[in-house]
Amino acid sequence: MNDGGTRAGSAAGSKRKDARRNQQTLLDAAAAVFVASGVDAPVRDIAAEAGVGMGTIYRHFPTRADLVIAVYRHQVDACAEAGPALLATRPSPHAALEQWAALFVDFLVTKHGLAAALQSDNAGFETLHAYFLDRLLPVCTQLLDTAAAAGEIRSDLDAYQLMRGIGNLCIGAESDPRYDARRLVALLVAGLRQQH
Repeated sequence: MNDGGTRAGSAAGSKRKDARRNQQTLLDAAAAVFVASGVDAPVRDIAAEAGVGMGTIYRHFPTRADLVIAVYRHQVDACAEAGPALLATRPSPHAALEQWAALFVDFLVTKHGLAAALQSDNAGFETLHAYFLDRLLPVCTQLLDTAAAAGEIRSDLDAYQLMRGIGNLCIGAESDPRYDARRLVALLVAGLRQQH
């Protein structure tokens, strides 16, 4: 049996891993630039942040809309993956919920111009909104259910209502330096505690 096929498969697998890592680097760089300058930031700024040429960005994301959608999905995925990780590492389910709510606020406040960038493609925006709910509602539900089962918070809380409330507290936060949405959301989450 020739092991040349195994080496070729291994090389292809490592190339795929490298491509995924490169794409993650690009998405992280684009997210940082979008936070600083909005979604209309020049592609050259994203390339500089990522330490790559502009051609590399266009090879992965042929249009700005492709890049914006990929960054949004990447940020949603990071927020979704944080929930179970926080439950496993924080001292209590309520502490995990507090930390996750802070990450969720950061996500909401820093998605500069995303809605405006996608208004020309309502179907694309609806697809992203569905993706957002599909990924984040189960995570928020898990955090709430775990904290309720531990007797830390009330058991009659609905993840959609909490996420909607947090979202409403974040409206306008990115354009008003006197308004601290994170502090208000922390107060909201602290208020979920079960009174003994």
